[in-house]
Amino acid sequence: LQNTCRTDSPVAVETLDDVPEHVLRGLPEDVRLFPSAVDKTRLGVWATKSILKGKKFGPFVGDKKKRSQV
Repeated sequence: LQNTCRTDSPVAVETLDDVPEHVLRGLPEDVRLFPSAVDKTRLGVWATKSILKGKKFGPFVGDKKKRSQV
């Protein structure tokens, strides 16, 4: 089978420098941004320890987007 999705153009890798400062400041204590396990070119959200079911985080900081906008 031929890989029809292959591209020879360089792929931009998302870094912490791409994340707005208010997002980094707003992360809960036990949550960090590291390279994604799903897409190595993107950042993923990782917990540094177990988070109990029902744990709430907030307040929300940033711009709310509709599902169709993301």
